[in-house]
Amino acid sequence: MASIMQRRMLSKEDEQAGDEVEVRREDQDKINKFSRLHQRELAMEEDLKLKNKEKEELDDLSTELELADEDEKIQYADLPTVSAVSKEQAQEMLETATTKIDEETSELEDKISSVREEMQQLKVELYARFGKQINLEV
Repeated sequence: MASIMQRRMLSKEDEQAGDEVEVRREDQDKINKFSRLHQRELAMEEDLKLKNKEKEELDDLSTELELADEDEKIQYADLPTVSAVSKEQAQEMLETATTKIDEETSELEDKISSVREEMQQLKVELYARFGKQINLEV
């Protein structure tokens, strides 16, 4: 009886092994590329979070700056130096910093989008080749 069970188990294993698709070098390269893209995506998403936090801080500073008196000197830190500037100069510097962070954020979002498109294309190709034998869900 045990040998019949073993034969049945072996035949199922043989069937499953027969369904496996051989992993070619180009397949492995695509899998590796997908993994690298995913790691890059995670790093860029973290950078984007930091940029958004920085943008919020700049917005808060802008609000506080609006409440300052016109003739009051503003301490502006451009490390390693700190300068006392007029409210108007501080607003201009803040606008410049905000514009720069907006451009960096937009550029980062474009790069993330591009990486995701490339990952999606690799998913399509790899799932077409391997079906359920591969899991690329992140």
